[in-house]
Amino acid sequence: VQLQASGGGLVQAGGSLRLSCAASQRTPNNYVMGWFRQPPGKEREFVAAIRWSGGNTLYADSMTGRFTISRDNAKNTMYLQMNSLKPEDTAVYYCAARPSLYSGSLYYTGVTEYTYWGQGTLVTVSS
Repeated sequence: VQLQASGGGLVQAGGSLRLSCAASQRTPNNYVMGWFRQPPGKEREFVAAIRWSGGNTLYADSMTGRFTISRDNAKNTMYLQMNSLKPEDTAVYYCAARPSLYSGSLYYTGVTEYTYWGQGTLVTVSS
């Protein structure tokens, strides 16, 4: 599966952006897709994940309430709606995918747990 992330850019604090992650082929129903981000000089961190079948979602505690992950099965595309952006949200945002090991499993939050990665899209939030 090849992933293409897009939608990053420069936004003022308090603004919104929607990131997209397009898959090159139909995403299997047993896949989990996720968003990670890597702030300048820091390690990559988990943002959110979604089960392709059913749409169950999981968020990092610090993202709950401001970020919303979703997917469009027909377009093979995942989204990350980011609202009330803060300067500390500045990072390269990556999308990732992996098959889930067990039916209903979603709790994949580690970088090494994902098999496929997009190239990243830069989000810069100015104060």
